Amino acid sequence: MVLQLQVWAFWLLQENQGIAFDPRSVWGNMGTIAKCVIIVLFIMSAWSIGVMIDRFIAYSAARKQSRAFAPAVAGALREGKLDEAIKIADRFNKSHLAKVVVAGLQEFKAHQVSSDIPGEDIEASRRALERAEAIVHAELKRGVSSLATIGSTAPFVGLFGTVVGIMHAFQEISTSKSTGIGAVAGGISEALITTAVGLFVAIPAVWVFNYFSNRIEAFDVEMGNSSSELIDYFLKRRERVTAAR
Repeated sequence: MVLQLQVWAFWLLQENQGIAFDPRSVWGNMGTIAKCVIIVLFIMSAWSIGVMIDRFIAYSAARKQSRAFAPAVAGALREGKLDEAIKIADRFNKSHLAKVVVAGLQEFKAHQVSSDIPGEDIEASRRALERAEAIVHAELKRGVSSLATIGSTAPFVGLFGTVVGIMHAFQEISTSKSTGIGAVAGGISEALITTAVGLFVAIPAVWVFNYFSNRIEAFDVEMGNSSSELIDYFLKRRERVTAAR
C-alpha cells in the first residue's frame, strides 16, 4: 500500500513538472462559492473560539470562588448565622454553589422572619433551591450547545466546498480539453482546502463541547449535593428549635 502511494506521488510530480504551488494564489484561484464556504467556516470558528474563551473564564471563576465559598458559608451556618451566610454568598456572585445556596437561605429566612408567608419553610426552601439549580444550569450551559452544532455541521459545510471544488476541476478539464494534473490542480486544491478547514473548525469544537459537558455535569452534582446538605441543615435546625421549646 505504501509503495503504491509512493508510485502515485511520483507520477503526480512528473505530471506536475513546471507547475509551482503558491499558497498565496490559492484564494485568488478559488471560485465564489468556495470563498463563501471558507468565510462561513471562519465565522463558525470565531464564534466557537469566543464561546470557548467565555465559558472557560466563567467555569474557572465558578470553581475558584466555590472553593473559597464552601468553607466560609459552612462556618457561618455552624454558628447559626443565616444573615452572615447570605452576606458571604452575595460576595461570591460568580460561584454556582453560592447562587443556589443563597436562594435557599433567603427563602428559609423569609419564613422564619414572617409567619404571613404561605407554605412550609422546608418545602419552600427546597423548591427555591430547585429553581436556582435550573437557572444556574441554564447559565452554565449558555453557548455550549452551539459548539455541538458547529462540530456537527462544519464538516458538511466543508464537504459542500469539496463538491464545488470537484465540479470546478471537471469544468477545467472540459474547458482545457486536457486530462493532466495541471488542468485539475486548481479545483482539487480548492476541494481539499475546504475539507481541511471544515475539519479544523469541527474537531476542536467537538472536543471542547465534550469537555464543557463534563464540567457542567460536575457542577450539577455539586449543586445537588449542596442543596441536599442545606435541606439537612434546615431540618436539624428546626429539630433543635423544637427540642428547645
